[in-house]
Amino acid sequence: MCDEHTEQDNEKAFDAGRLSRRGFGAMSIAALAACTTAPPNPEMVVEREVQITTPDGVIDAHYVAPGAGKWPAVLVWPDIMGLRPAFRLMANRLAKSGYAVLTVNPFYRLAKGQVFDATTEKFSDPPVRTRLVALMGPTVGNPENTKKDAIAAVAWLDQQAEVDKSKGIGTTGYCMGGPLVMRSMAFVPNRITAGASFHGGGLATAAPTSPHLLVPEMKAKAVLIAVAQNDDKQDTTVKEKVKAAFDQKGIPAEVEVYPAEHGWCPPDSQVFDQVQADRAWARLLATFEKGLV
Repeated sequence: MCDEHTEQDNEKAFDAGRLSRRGFGAMSIAALAACTTAPPNPEMVVEREVQITTPDGVIDAHYVAPGAGKWPAVLVWPDIMGLRPAFRLMANRLAKSGYAVLTVNPFYRLAKGQVFDATTEKFSDPPVRTRLVALMGPTVGNPENTKKDAIAAVAWLDQQAEVDKSKGIGTTGYCMGGPLVMRSMAFVPNRITAGASFHGGGLATAAPTSPHLLVPEMKAKAVLIAVAQNDDKQDTTVKEKVKAAFDQKGIPAEVEVYPAEHGWCPPDSQVFDQVQADRAWARLLATFEKGLV
């Protein structure tokens, strides 16, 4: 996930002219919003910044939900660039489709607030990469931390007036958020009943803590694993191991390699692909519709 090979591929695609650096750096929030296709019959939504207490501190997070009624909840794990405007836009889009959406800062143990600015920084720059990888350590490297965070986030969601507790909770994650989705489904199985990973890394490894080994603990009703083509080229067996784990448990899982590069979903990504992002988004909604019942 987010390794040097992937970043080199993404840099080549970027420099090939898909989006100039000058143009990318000038992208405004309005321009990013234009990259996210609006849902049909969108709900009016209300958003706010929130704080969630965990055994290790306080998570700063973004919460957005339709302004009236009760809705299924969704927990969002951002990529290695963290909680930022692009993910707030994505959360708003999901809320307009009829969900109460909580997007957390996965780095709260070491840093509060926004840790990366896509208009002025590149993840592939060594100082930026070093800083973000250091922040990632306690989040991805320690499954117990994910467990504490997921339990706290779900408990917080279940206290919100907009959340329909008769429905299951969904979770979705990007890049490093992929394994956090897998862990969340396993660590809070009675509430999290659907999950989706987009260009997630490290879903099946040789380590005893590999996320795919947690599948027997899950009770999910629908799962989506959307794989980047350059991630798949690095190890074509990962998707097979993940699919086999879900098949053995009897959990319906859609595992597919998309013709897009690692990081294609967030609208501020250097390799954002509108067509494939919309396709992945449609599959996300279908997964939640099936699994959050």
